[in-house]
Amino acid sequence: MVERLPFTFTAYRLATRAATPFARYLLGRRLKRGKEHPERLPERRGEAGLARPRGPLVWVHGASVGELIAALPLVERLTAQGIAVLVTSGTVTSAEVAARRLPRGAVHQFVPLDAPAYVARFLDHWRPDLGLFVESDLWPNLIIGCGDRDIPLILINGRLSERSFAKWQRAPTTIEALLSRFDLCLVRSAEDAQRFGALGAPRLGVTGNLKLDGPALPVDPARFTELERALAGRPLVVAASTHAGEEVALIEAHRRLRLEFPRLLTVIAPRHPERGAEIAALARAGGLEAARRSQGVLPHAATEIYVADTLGELGLLYRLGRVVFMGGSLIPHGGQNPIEPIKLGAGVLHGPHVKNFSDLYQALDSADGAVAVQDGADLARRLAGLLGDPGAQARLAAAGEQTVRTLAGAVERTMAALEPYLVQIRLRGRRDDV
Repeated sequence: MVERLPFTFTAYRLATRAATPFARYLLGRRLKRGKEHPERLPERRGEAGLARPRGPLVWVHGASVGELIAALPLVERLTAQGIAVLVTSGTVTSAEVAARRLPRGAVHQFVPLDAPAYVARFLDHWRPDLGLFVESDLWPNLIIGCGDRDIPLILINGRLSERSFAKWQRAPTTIEALLSRFDLCLVRSAEDAQRFGALGAPRLGVTGNLKLDGPALPVDPARFTELERALAGRPLVVAASTHAGEEVALIEAHRRLRLEFPRLLTVIAPRHPERGAEIAALARAGGLEAARRSQGVLPHAATEIYVADTLGELGLLYRLGRVVFMGGSLIPHGGQNPIEPIKLGAGVLHGPHVKNFSDLYQALDSADGAVAVQDGADLARRLAGLLGDPGAQARLAAAGEQTVRTLAGAVERTMAALEPYLVQIRLRGRRDDV
């Protein structure tokens, strides 16, 4: 472990310690905006909402829903071995997912704000035997606190975008001090390994992307049946995780497609559901009939744009939509994860901006397991070809599923890398039982 803290760490610790009295004000503001759970605010101050399980404990931390879902297969494997798991995250939606999907033997807590006093309170209560940080949510006080307590840390499913890499290159001492406190960094790709190594990670392993091994998104059977009946066999396009600037292109594509497919329904599920009213207004301004799912409305025969401005229903939409456009890709956002619709048998289209998942999209495109479009007009043209040819839809979906299966295996590789640490945890547990 690094014993001497760089100046940036010392300054950060002093600043966060000085700001701690204002944390209640910050949490209060976040609560009013719906970004905190009203009954679990003490957890954000490091006050445990549950007792620590007896015996060895592995702590898994991820920022939000995506990281939590990526780690689920690992959590399941650990609990199946009789190891208790503490899962932490920082968003209300991730807590809701945890409540539904964590296996027996795993518990969820909100990660404390990164203030020294809160971190100390959290670590003193939970006393984890091993910490697994998912992807790149690196909080200095949490990491320093683990080092002070000799808690081994491992980064799992690590990735560094080109943008993040460039940012950290401007603070080399800080990031090297952070990464040096990890016993091991398990990353997605050789490119990620090169970037982490250049920033000072001392021990690296390439294990692949855990999201390729994750379970299919769940669905509420009653809601599925209800929406399926409302669709009544209409041709359907699902646009998932869209961002501002993309809905205009999707609405225009629908206007073109309805000439050839007059019963077409386009479902738009925005990345941020609070934009639902805005998207419905855009559709109506374009002369289209729109409805919003958050208002409890089902699409009827005249509905052309159905805004799915709800949370936790992508599993439902992907099961119904054989053709899915993945958002964040017609604009320079970097793209969204295509694995979930592919696992549920949908054919995927995407725009040119997919640097967040460049390796995955490159593999899919090369295998004809996804369709790349350049703009809204190209999207309309490629959608027309798929909607008019069920065989093409099926071939696209099958090639996507085969590609995902070929790239899978990250869970096995990650568990193999963790095994020496798990052996130590089991030995320690047996000694404590004597």
